[in-house]
Amino acid sequence: MTLYERTISISKKRGYSLKNLAIKAGLAENSIYDWKKSTPKADNLQKVADALHVSTDYLLGRTDEMNPTTVETVKKADIDDDELLLSFQGKDITPEYRDAIIAILRTMPDRDKDGNII
Repeated sequence: MTLYERTISISKKRGYSLKNLAIKAGLAENSIYDWKKSTPKADNLQKVADALHVSTDYLLGRTDEMNPTTVETVKKADIDDDELLLSFQGKDITPEYRDAIIAILRTMPDRDKDGNII
């Protein structure tokens, strides 16, 4: 499967047209269609991978694992961060659901006095 074909496949699974995906990634509307004929710049490939919540290696066909998890790729999340983004199955969670999830986490008994998970 080519880069272009993988991009189409995963974008359909995420509910995006290629045009909408390009806009979400901050690219020109029809730029992904050019990937049929030419290889994208590395930064554009990364933007699309980020928008789809997959690795660039997945899009390039180097792995079949969409989101390889390694110590290097796992980041700590601070629930007090106003810009914390949550997603589920590749789709962003609405601010209302985000706030509800954070409220649930704050009520968990295994937290210290500052709200940090112990």
